[in-house]
Amino acid sequence: MDATVHMEKIEECIANLRIVKCSSKPKEPTYLLGIHTSKTVQAERASLVAVLCSNSSIRIYDKETLNVLREVSGHPGLLSGVKFSNSCDSVYSASTDGTVKRWDARLAGGKPVQLFKGYPSNLFISFDISCNDHVVCAGTEKVGEDTLLVFWDARVSSEALSTTRDPLGAYSETHSDDITQVCFHPSNPNMIVTGSTDGLVNVFDISADDEERALVTTCNSASSVSCIGWSGRDYKQIYCMTHDEGFCWWDLNHLDTEEPFTRLNIKNIREIVNMKEDRLDYLIGGLYHEKMDRLFVIGGTHTGRIDLMTCTPSGLTPVSSLKRGHTATVRSFCWDVQDDSLLTGGEDARLVLWKSGAGENTLKDSTKRAFSKCQQVPIDSNNSYKRRKKQ
Repeated sequence: MDATVHMEKIEECIANLRIVKCSSKPKEPTYLLGIHTSKTVQAERASLVAVLCSNSSIRIYDKETLNVLREVSGHPGLLSGVKFSNSCDSVYSASTDGTVKRWDARLAGGKPVQLFKGYPSNLFISFDISCNDHVVCAGTEKVGEDTLLVFWDARVSSEALSTTRDPLGAYSETHSDDITQVCFHPSNPNMIVTGSTDGLVNVFDISADDEERALVTTCNSASSVSCIGWSGRDYKQIYCMTHDEGFCWWDLNHLDTEEPFTRLNIKNIREIVNMKEDRLDYLIGGLYHEKMDRLFVIGGTHTGRIDLMTCTPSGLTPVSSLKRGHTATVRSFCWDVQDDSLLTGGEDARLVLWKSGAGENTLKDSTKRAFSKCQQVPIDSNNSYKRRKKQ
């Protein structure tokens, strides 16, 4: 197939996303704050989805049916993320209790199979696992004068007598406030990008001997960072979003050249992106589609509409609006490259699966009726799940 035709088909796929299935209303409605899908594919096993809930639990869903298979609740603190490993059905979670835990997603029970302990007074609010599953890194909330990036060896050894791991070490000099985002490179296990409420986005090569040598570059978003990610050919670009709905995009290929390093810098997307309907209220995250070599920015409205926009150096262009899936703010999404499907979750406690060309009649009448009655989940407003820039 001609490359141009192939790209057009993928673009059409994204523009024509439709609802395939909605989860049923859970017994305990909660905000759905994070979504991640398993990367392992086995014919005899269903694909799994891990969802981070505002009640500090992790729900494991069957992706095809969106039925809850099991629920894990083993952190006394506030959870700050959920990630599947890259090679097996293990799920990682981090918490303000100062630990990162690894769970077997296919086993019921409340005990983690591995525990990564931080230093005293650590409150973890972000984390990630390297693409080869060898290193876990977590970012802390600022306590006193300390803001740390903590690292652990995550490799499983048959000789290990304990499932508890102490840190390999930490970086402490490159951020001055809460580290809200940690993201490993998709294919280079030594590269990692971090973001903070101090406005800085740092790129590290952790194979270096110390923190000073590890720091590759520092980018300044000039605002509190809410989301970061990698994009571009060989993933040599980075992007970030801020808590006041700003967007920045940088090209690491141009670090040592005369070419512009900043590809795009938008202070407030709500003021410049023209939507066909009501204006955009907030940003959810970014999605780099490798086959298309295209970066998408995803945002939404507080009434539940989801907006997909393509990103170029000249700006953001609306591609598609996803409607009728949610009735309240959408907090999380996950794009599955295996079948080009989209999962979304929000404050209406619903998990929604979208695929290209799916008909609305794929939703059963009973599901539609249940969804029409679904209201925004009441949550204590004093408990901040989306960390804001400090005043």
